[in-house]
Amino acid sequence: MTDTTLMDQQEQVARIERMQEETRKFAAEQRVLIAKDARTLWLFPVGGMVAGAALFGAGMAFAKLIGA
Repeated sequence: MTDTTLMDQQEQVARIERMQEETRKFAAEQRVLIAKDARTLWLFPVGGMVAGAALFGAGMAFAKLIGA
């Protein structure tokens, strides 16, 4: 093997390792974002239930106020 072929192979290996590291970093960022989205996804149904309970409570208080 000549020196230039060895250099080319080393450059290719270094480039592949850099690309793999970038891929790992991107995958880690995506996992963090997905986990954050999964937590915020539960806010909508829970918020809806809380709003429904508040409206029900307000309706019951209004009905009691009116005397029905």
